[in-house]
Amino acid sequence: MFTGIIQAIGHLEQSQPRSGDVRLTINTGNLPLTGVALGDSIAVNGVCLTAVTLGQRNFAADVSRETLTLTTLGSLSIGDRVNLEPALTLATPLGGHLVSGHVDGVGTVVERHADARSWRLRIEAPAELTRYIAPKGSICVDGTSLTVNRIDGAVFELNLVPHTVAHTISGNYQVGSRVNLEVDLIARYLERLLLGDSATAPSSVGITRELLAAHGFRAD
Repeated sequence: MFTGIIQAIGHLEQSQPRSGDVRLTINTGNLPLTGVALGDSIAVNGVCLTAVTLGQRNFAADVSRETLTLTTLGSLSIGDRVNLEPALTLATPLGGHLVSGHVDGVGTVVERHADARSWRLRIEAPAELTRYIAPKGSICVDGTSLTVNRIDGAVFELNLVPHTVAHTISGNYQVGSRVNLEVDLIARYLERLLLGDSATAPSSVGITRELLAAHGFRAD
């Protein structure tokens, strides 16, 4: 588990294809590795990876084909900057929100403009994720815990304060940038719970108006 509070910016040192998947070596920048052991988890752009080798300032992790398909890690180039966060401990302040490091899909930045000292971003999410995104709810973008300002269809808006821009890779975002998205953990489990017995159906379609009405929810 993670908090979505980025601890350092690193960069990709090496990418090694290995029988259909990839081993990535990440330079960890200012992130201390003294408390990290082999097998520990580190989030890289919001993706929970397992350290299989450790150096003084880098670690390597194997990235499966599933992860390469659902995230942007497979499109990283040598030298590309990445957000880093080690796994939380019981002593870690929960400054963001609970993040699993299991990316749900890739979004695309469709607008970026200045707003006083902050930046406003509009990101288009995959259609199947939009039901989990709510105004003033939490979303994780490349591992960064952020608050949704508003949502219009599949496009949601965020505000990036100067500290976030300075201490994450969000300062690099431009129109067309692809970003890893993880929706709120509670929303995913709530949907599964509301599905009840129908969750066992092989082709379950998720929450519908009819299902909500059956549970007493009204649209008025």
